[in-house]
Amino acid sequence: MNPAGLVPVLERKDGTSMTQSLAIIEWLDEEYPRPALLPRDADGRARVRALAYMVACEIHPLNNLRVLGYLADSLGADEDFQRKWFIHWVSETFDVLEATLARDEDTGDFCHGSEPSLADVCLYAQVWNNKRFDIDLSSWPTITRIFNALDAIPAFHSAAPPFQPDAS
Repeated sequence: MNPAGLVPVLERKDGTSMTQSLAIIEWLDEEYPRPALLPRDADGRARVRALAYMVACEIHPLNNLRVLGYLADSLGADEDFQRKWFIHWVSETFDVLEATLARDEDTGDFCHGSEPSLADVCLYAQVWNNKRFDIDLSSWPTITRIFNALDAIPAFHSAAPPFQPDAS
């Protein structure tokens, strides 16, 4: 379905499909605007996108399963090396993300205010990836608080990897 052989793929009612996580999420937000995943104001939208992109563009490309598989299969990286690689790239961005979220008055119960946003969707998925490597989150209390608030929402909790039959 995806020419690149990757997930996600969104199959639409008209039989067409769409790929790429952020494109799908923004399309869903535009097609089904309630609840909104992007704020109405331009500054808020820019902030939410910047937070989302920190995770989606700075961590995920270096730590997705395809990259980790390449490290192991093609470069001979053992599990210890892969874990160190993962932790390094997560920490590089999570340290900055934590500082940003902790100091910014626009941070609320979630990454931006009192409702989950595009940034929260990205953050939630990345924290679950961290759990795969048993990463200690104590250095990032704001991120942990936001993750726990998201995990208390049934729609987020039920979408977590342990509840998805195709998650590996």
